[in-house]
Amino acid sequence: MLAHPHSNAAFPMNEERSTPRHIAIIMDGNGRWAKERGLPRREGHRAGAESVRECVEACKELGVEYLTLYAFSSENWNRPAAEVTALMALLERFLEEKAEELMKQNVRLTAIGHLDRLPDRTRRKLDKAMLRTAGNTSLTLVLALSYGAREEIAEAARSLATDAAAGKIDPAEIDCEMFASRLYTADIPDPDLLVRTSGELRVSNFLLWQISYAEIIIFKKFWPDFRQADLFEAAQEYARRHRRFGGL
Repeated sequence: MLAHPHSNAAFPMNEERSTPRHIAIIMDGNGRWAKERGLPRREGHRAGAESVRECVEACKELGVEYLTLYAFSSENWNRPAAEVTALMALLERFLEEKAEELMKQNVRLTAIGHLDRLPDRTRRKLDKAMLRTAGNTSLTLVLALSYGAREEIAEAARSLATDAAAGKIDPAEIDCEMFASRLYTADIPDPDLLVRTSGELRVSNFLLWQISYAEIIIFKKFWPDFRQADLFEAAQEYARRHRRFGGL
């Protein structure tokens, strides 16, 4: 099958797959989950870590190859300093405690976003976990950290403009395939399925280019309540849909 013009050329879209190859999730509702229970927001984020584990296990059972989680957006840096500090501490704890589990499950960890904005200690732990799991092959877990899709697209455009100005590429040859090659996700197939929790009907600056043809499923429940059964339900709904990619 030929690659779709908006897909990553290395990963042609396959309309015949009943199971999504790549699932992306906007993990929303941690704060509201905590508020409903009279708990600090950090407790909602901590509870959400269990949902991550459940989703990884569900993806492995389903045969999903890539799972991308919107863990920390570029806009999240504007949150209160105490909450940002707590989120970074939670990320470090996840990287420390789950690295061995990821190894046992043969899961490769990688990340996209402005990783240079992460605190030095957090970045070191992330790099260590990614290096340790680099050879794993059953599932690739992608953490979107300090990530913003508009920034990603702008950076890709600047990269192409710089090369064009230097005479390295002909502007007339720039197409969707070349543009996609400059995104953070150049070596990752576009998501087939986008899941969002908490009932919100927006994509929140997440993978704007990559989700152009993704199926979207919204769950009303908050992220800390999301479990394997919910991901299985989303995969079943995905299998029922007919992906036309603009065709008949």
